[in-house]
Amino acid sequence: MKPFHQILANNLVANITNFTVWFAITFWVFLETKSVFATGMIAGFYLVFTAGFGFWFGSIVDHNAKKHAMLASSVASALFYVLALGMMLAEPEGAFRDPYGWYLWGFVLLIMLGVIAGNIRSIALPTLVTILIAEDERDKANGLVGMVTGIGFLTTSVISGFLVAYTGMFGVMVLALAATGFVFLHLALVQIDEGRVAPDPEVPLEPKRVDIAGTIRVVAAVPGLFALIFFACFNNFLGGIFMALLDAYGLSLVPVEIWGLTFGVLSTAFILSGIIISKTGLGKNPLRTLLLVNVITWSVCCVFTIQSSFWLLAAGCFVWMFLAPYAEAAEHTTLQKVVPLERQGRVFGFAQSVEQSASPLTAFLIGPFTQFAVIPFMTDGTGAQMIGGWFGTGPDRGMALVFSVAGLIGLLATILAFNSRYYRDLSAAYARNKDDDGESGGAEVASPA
Repeated sequence: MKPFHQILANNLVANITNFTVWFAITFWVFLETKSVFATGMIAGFYLVFTAGFGFWFGSIVDHNAKKHAMLASSVASALFYVLALGMMLAEPEGAFRDPYGWYLWGFVLLIMLGVIAGNIRSIALPTLVTILIAEDERDKANGLVGMVTGIGFLTTSVISGFLVAYTGMFGVMVLALAATGFVFLHLALVQIDEGRVAPDPEVPLEPKRVDIAGTIRVVAAVPGLFALIFFACFNNFLGGIFMALLDAYGLSLVPVEIWGLTFGVLSTAFILSGIIISKTGLGKNPLRTLLLVNVITWSVCCVFTIQSSFWLLAAGCFVWMFLAPYAEAAEHTTLQKVVPLERQGRVFGFAQSVEQSASPLTAFLIGPFTQFAVIPFMTDGTGAQMIGGWFGTGPDRGMALVFSVAGLIGLLATILAFNSRYYRDLSAAYARNKDDDGESGGAEVASPA
């Protein structure tokens, strides 16, 4: 196997491990505490940590060999998991049943830090695509990265439920430690030529710091790049609605076991789209592909809850999951071409921090807003009187209305972006920016096919 494929497989196992732990802690905490507040806080903490650590993780990737950064990620995850396992074995009687107790949240904090440490890999991987993959093949390689995400999502949704059901968190932690040790040993044996050269003693070394100001200058130097990042941030702001309401809406239509199985089946859309991208690429202008994908997904969002239908909901979710790798691959491909390699880690980290900062805000706000404003509006309020005859009434239709309005807002924002100067400027920058193998370190070029 070529180094890129080995790294991809290694990341797949690491992603499955970390996200299995995340899903499992959410399920387990609810079973222990019966508290929706606790599970909601876990989701919020994950997104806040992801946003907060992105800057720092990006600087780690830029200032060190990518392989070493990924190995350090595994070591950090393992350390936090060991500490969490120790807390579990030393648990005072009933400490994990108190949703407001410090012992439970200390345990959750260690688990979350172990999972978040794995995000170093998600920043390092696209920079390795730049190093190891020829420019005209990077969009296809990014499609494979999206496929790995999909496979991880599919297996995680199955593994975590069974593990918690039959072994509790003890079995989850033992599996996590074993798998993390495996990916560390495997990656240590993979030979990667990153093209790193010894520093010139006559040239002052760049300080190894986060350097947010310098990263912002790099982003600002590319016309339209800030607009791309903030567009993705706005999409995530609307996407937080899905985090807050999708499960509740789905469970209003079908039993929990059917809903869980549905997500496992629908996540095959990630895999299918990843395979297609790896064969066909994203076209000459990935940015145009990104906006076209957004037009389709937000259009679907306008209508996939317009009637109370499980099959309509499932079809809409399939389209979303199928197109999500296209959007991610298009953004990565654009950044890989217009941002210098030595800054890519920090720019990817900056983008991750900015883009992920929006979802927690929506997730925390939309639940109360829907519960106390929109649901009454569509149950016995003005909305029920105006459109209830054809749209339906009740709590589930209140949630459905939120999805439809979010889709309309997202569609309008995408149309505006399509007709903006920022889109034209960034498209032009992508078209004229020629890849310079000398500047990228002259690393080995491998085809993803």
